[in-house]
Amino acid sequence: MKRLVRALACGVMAGELGLVICLLAGVRVPWGVEAAVLFMVAVEAGLLVVAYRRKGRGALDDLVPVTARRLLGHELRVFGSFGLWVARRRHGVPAGAEGFPYARGQAAMMYAFAFVCVVETFGMWALLRDWPVAHRIVLFLDVYTVVMVLGLHAASVTRPHVLAADALRVRRGAHVDLWIPLERIAAVRRENRFTHTAADGELNLEVASQTSLTLELDASVRHFGFLGRPAEVRLVRLHAEEPDRLARALEERLTRVRTVPSPVPDLPG
Repeated sequence: MKRLVRALACGVMAGELGLVICLLAGVRVPWGVEAAVLFMVAVEAGLLVVAYRRKGRGALDDLVPVTARRLLGHELRVFGSFGLWVARRRHGVPAGAEGFPYARGQAAMMYAFAFVCVVETFGMWALLRDWPVAHRIVLFLDVYTVVMVLGLHAASVTRPHVLAADALRVRRGAHVDLWIPLERIAAVRRENRFTHTAADGELNLEVASQTSLTLELDASVRHFGFLGRPAEVRLVRLHAEEPDRLARALEERLTRVRTVPSPVPDLPG
């Protein structure tokens, strides 16, 4: 049953994506195609309801592929970042914590990429005027690309690194979010690096190919990649707009954590 639902999920996602693109582009879709997609949606929904009644919420996690859940979550976080960006708010910076932005270094590149995408959109719009179906589909995809590029930058702006009382939360846009307990940080080094290798146990959160701070851990932390693949991390390189301030604040927090007196043991009776 699990394989059947996963196969239907993949088919439904592909069918729905194609149907939505066609509808938004104004392409007339035969009623038989719409009926087939709706039938697959109904069958999958029924199977999910049955599985949920048998096993509870865990059944949904087993039946819906992790990749699909993570891709959908990433899309929702990206689009949600637009609202935070417009409202000039930050995500995940509670009272008592301090946020450290990092997106300024990539702003020029992201705006330039968005401008190129806009130029390409107008170019394809002019070239495909004589083919209405292709014209509408490509126009939708081009506009979606521009929105995604701006959304990725908005996610970076609204999701800074966060230094809390007991942990450092390092992030990069909407797709990297890692909590590092302060007691696991063995050393903090202020260094600028412009080349990075993908070595085991290392996590490089470069911005515009640059990192400005290196964290060495005395115990590994588990990091889940974009598609959910786990990895044990012992070295983290990240970038911040004010790396010296982040390094000083982190050293102060680490000093407090390391100098907290241990509890006095009870005297023997």
